Amino acid sequence: MDALALARWQFAITTIFHFFFVPLTLGLSILVAIMETKYVSSGDETYKRMTKFWGKIFLINFAIGVVTGIVQEFQFGLNWSEYSRFMGDIFGAPLAIEALLAFYLESTFIGLWIFGWDKLSKKAHLTAAWLVAIGSNISALWILIANSFMQNPVGYGIENGRAVMTDFFALITNPNVGYQFSHVLSAGVALAGFVVLGFSAYHLLTNNKKEKEFFYRSFRWAAIYALIGSLLVAVVGHFQGQYLVQHQPLKMAAAEALWETEQPAGFALVAGIDEQGESNAFELKIPAVLSFLSYNNFTGKVQGINELQAEAVQKYGAGNYIPPVTLDFWAFRLMVGAGMLMVLLALLAVIWSRQGHLEKKTAFLKILMFAPFLPYLASTMGWVLAETGRWPWIVYGLQKVQDAVSPYVPAWNVAFSLLVLGVLYTALTIVALNLAMKHGKSELKTKETAAAD
Repeated sequence: MDALALARWQFAITTIFHFFFVPLTLGLSILVAIMETKYVSSGDETYKRMTKFWGKIFLINFAIGVVTGIVQEFQFGLNWSEYSRFMGDIFGAPLAIEALLAFYLESTFIGLWIFGWDKLSKKAHLTAAWLVAIGSNISALWILIANSFMQNPVGYGIENGRAVMTDFFALITNPNVGYQFSHVLSAGVALAGFVVLGFSAYHLLTNNKKEKEFFYRSFRWAAIYALIGSLLVAVVGHFQGQYLVQHQPLKMAAAEALWETEQPAGFALVAGIDEQGESNAFELKIPAVLSFLSYNNFTGKVQGINELQAEAVQKYGAGNYIPPVTLDFWAFRLMVGAGMLMVLLALLAVIWSRQGHLEKKTAFLKILMFAPFLPYLASTMGWVLAETGRWPWIVYGLQKVQDAVSPYVPAWNVAFSLLVLGVLYTALTIVALNLAMKHGKSELKTKETAAAD
């Protein structure tokens, strides 16, 4: 492989590893703050124990997430120096604000939250919990503001071959930000709900009467939380898809493997995909559904890849502007399929937890133990589609991926760092998973021990 291919693999691998931790941080920080709010308002000690128990999983996830995220910014200067040279004036601003404002906010108040249980008043400690949650999500917001410029450049000018910021307000009000941030946040809510559901299901299966009330209550809260998150992901994703049909039509056409323009357009459940621009060898379609998903009506015209490619050539010059169709087609279906299963499982969890005798539904609880893999799969596939669907652009319409790589970094250097980071990230992920599993499966502390904690 050349340096470009290796640099792309390295950034993809490190980003996916890092994003394993991000959505859980976003969603679980809010859920923990809600649990502590319930404790402060009711005085019920069970909610305090819930806050501490699930809060430790948040802390494990946050710590590893910070470590895996540090490498990301170094890659911009090392492997992607031409991108940094072209985009640094714009891309650096939201990243600097994220580090100086949001990250320090959440880090500072995490310290107060950890060590302030017996030193702060209940309301002051609760305030720290909410500031951690707010800081975590504001941090994600600034990162997504930077990424949204790459998806939909706004508020910029070109001077001496570089993109320079001309309107900071336009940058932070980029219409892509609203869709992207709400999609990521709702995905984090869904993931946090399913993680708590999974561990609660494990404990309910053990049929430990001493712990039953604690995990039954955790299960009920998590079920509602997971259902809300899963439904919001679906709703926001629908409107985000319609936005992308207008602003990145090739991405959505690739996600549907739609080579020829159709009116009305059917939604392909499966397809034998030909990457050479020919009609699919075989496909199973639901008539007119793609038109509805794109325009909220069943008669709309959806442009195909071949027509959009011709328009891109006319606008940008000769070249291949078609994203990887097979990858995007199946990434989209894995994301949507996992999301539909999440809604179903969360809905059943809400219904059956209200009926009582949940511990008797052993088959369902065993499924829920593995259900957290669904939101992880959906989030990963969503980002695969978001990033590869705009190829060949790294900054949509402004800079191609091949023009963004560092020109003087040899392939063997990138290969060596890819190997080291791959091993390191794998080890960190295993450590984080083991720590979370060990804590999540551990028995609860006694009330006396918990009070002294």
